[in-house]
Amino acid sequence: MEPPAPRVRDATPRGGAGRLGSGPALGPLAPPRRKVAVVGGGWAGLAAAIEATRLGHEVTVFEMAPQLGGRARGVEVDGLMLDNGQHILIGAYTATLALMRTLGVDVNNALLRTPLRFTSPDGSGLQLEAGAPIVAFARAVLGQRRWTLGERVALLRAAGGWAWRRFRCDDALTVAQLTAHLPAAIRDQLIDPLCVAALNTPASEASARVFLRVLKDALFSGAGSADLLLPRVSLSELLPHAAQHALTRAQVRLQTRVGALRAQDDRWLVDNQAFDRVVLAATPTESARLAAEIAPAWASRVATLRYEPIVTVYLQCDGTRLPEPMLALHCDDRSPAQFVFDRGQLGGPDGLLAFVVSGAQAWVDRGLEASTQATLAQARAALAAHLHAPLRVVHTIAEKRATFRCTPGLQRPAMHIAPGLFAAGDHVDGPYPATLEGAVRSGLQAAALL
Repeated sequence: MEPPAPRVRDATPRGGAGRLGSGPALGPLAPPRRKVAVVGGGWAGLAAAIEATRLGHEVTVFEMAPQLGGRARGVEVDGLMLDNGQHILIGAYTATLALMRTLGVDVNNALLRTPLRFTSPDGSGLQLEAGAPIVAFARAVLGQRRWTLGERVALLRAAGGWAWRRFRCDDALTVAQLTAHLPAAIRDQLIDPLCVAALNTPASEASARVFLRVLKDALFSGAGSADLLLPRVSLSELLPHAAQHALTRAQVRLQTRVGALRAQDDRWLVDNQAFDRVVLAATPTESARLAAEIAPAWASRVATLRYEPIVTVYLQCDGTRLPEPMLALHCDDRSPAQFVFDRGQLGGPDGLLAFVVSGAQAWVDRGLEASTQATLAQARAALAAHLHAPLRVVHTIAEKRATFRCTPGLQRPAMHIAPGLFAAGDHVDGPYPATLEGAVRSGLQAAALL
């Protein structure tokens, strides 16, 4: 899952039909046309390429994989289209939603929009109603009969205190330290799963400052900001395919790994091809490799980032339909998954269930087979009342460097690397954890600096 981000300017060009590549209306102060290289075709690189093309630049995209999308893409397994992870959008993802609309994506059909819900298989859980998020949150907490009155009051008092302090705290605090005074039921059933879902970092190690920023933007960004937007199409269809189709005026070079980047006079050579500007939107490791001799300090900072895996276990149970498209699960040392998605309700095959294990390093260390078998046992126990056939394993996908570990005081690499050389990606310096929205915003910002 992913946290929300604040509202930003709609990326759709003004004064026309919004065709990508048409560029803004040119006047006497129009910026010069640049020859731009975008290294990396994930969501950050695509956002940068789209925006740079819209601004009238000549763009070339270099992507080392055979398809665009980076860590949020579709994967074909034995003729079945799966996602390499279950990414969720939030109503406050204004930059990402605006980019999708600009690309012609039918957002209303491509995404299932529901109020924020953390429903367990037994039907309990925090369930917000439509409307102003802060009011909906207070009503949902007060109506949560699974918690005692004292537990509900304690959560509302804590949330009120966070709001009173403008959702700010000591940068050295972890989420576990921030919420240590809350009742165990609140921490176990809400705070911990929300933290690992949003930051992909366990509460004992996650940054409380970033966690509070997530809550602030979800609850104080207006009606619908906390809504869940669940993809009903593959992640590739959600943005990468539409972006590739729109980049008709750009060059998109797939299966092309950039070997070297160096400066020459006031230009940049990307494998000996000259460009005026370069956006490094590749993985942190690749970006650091290319910038190592150009900006050693920047590359060293990238090297300090640590990463956390996400594992997705796909199981098939013919004839099964869960009570909701997404259910929250209890996880512990024997039960890995925090959430299960009913892909049959989200445009996929009936009975296909996707179990998501965030903050999965401990399970990756045990091995994918052990993780798969533990998830299978967890599914049988947690969903026993809803299963109508034997469960069988379809596939397990592990993104071993899914996100950086969002820890207190983390120093992330800057967007500006050197004159004419910029970084983009969810790992670049910013107030949010690694999210699709963070990736898109960084790509748009890097393009604006060209």
